[in-house]
Amino acid sequence: MQKYDLNSFNILATTTTFYVKIDNFDIMGKTVFLALFLLVLVPTKGQMTCTPEDSLLFHSKMKGIDQLDLETGNDQIVAIGKTFLGTPYVEKTLEIGETESLVINLRGLDCTTFVENVLAFSLLVKKGRSDFSTFTDNLKTIRYRDGFLDGYPSRLHYFTEWIRNNNEKGLVQDVTADLGGVEVKKPINFMGTHRELYPFLADDVNYEKMVQVEKDLAKESLCILPQENIADVEDTLENGDIIALATSIKGLDVTHTGFAIRMPDNRIHLLHASISGAVTITKEPLVDYLKKVKSNTGIIVARPTL
Repeated sequence: MQKYDLNSFNILATTTTFYVKIDNFDIMGKTVFLALFLLVLVPTKGQMTCTPEDSLLFHSKMKGIDQLDLETGNDQIVAIGKTFLGTPYVEKTLEIGETESLVINLRGLDCTTFVENVLAFSLLVKKGRSDFSTFTDNLKTIRYRDGFLDGYPSRLHYFTEWIRNNNEKGLVQDVTADLGGVEVKKPINFMGTHRELYPFLADDVNYEKMVQVEKDLAKESLCILPQENIADVEDTLENGDIIALATSIKGLDVTHTGFAIRMPDNRIHLLHASISGAVTITKEPLVDYLKKVKSNTGIIVARPTL
């Protein structure tokens, strides 16, 4: 008989309909068979989207992390990040429903949600907590401008703004300039000029707000460590540094992200959710990996300060 803890199903809200079959559900010593039940909650502003499976995965993940012999500092971030190895790469996991919600998805990750979830778990460990509520608060703080979920445009879509805003929150420090990064002026307006690629931008209010976000970003310069200079400072990169891949694509700042990880060859590799299939570690050092990325112009480095 398989037992399920009711507390595992810590679902606050959902924007979609989930069908879940649970056999032999044991409550207070009494076995109850539930053939099929349906969870339907009406979408509301600022809500959460989480499946029962993801809630169970959270508790399973926490048990695994509790068993780790965690190092201090950012080595801890790498250790937690490695617990996601093999997790499938899935794009657009946050584009759910008709209104923005805090999506909890541990079954499939893209490069940004991988970084966000690892940081959210790392914050949980730092706070000495293990509860789902604190985890979701951490994730919301990381993912949204100033930590407030207020519709689609409040999400930190552009990764340079993600770094800048989380720098202001005291969660990361942009160390690119210290590594020899150079200032670059570049209009960041890809979403506004490619509205058709983003279903949420079909809404005129969302679109106008995103255009304003892009206008505000235009006032900021980018600091990028050129690709040809990375090898010179590789020894100063640290385990757990967030590596953002800058791009030459018009209107876009960053195309990919992950964590720096120093491997037994004493070289920095990239721990990331790879579009090729899953969370993995690059076989080649970061310097060589970047040479194969056609549009790459360099990196932006954010050091977690958890």
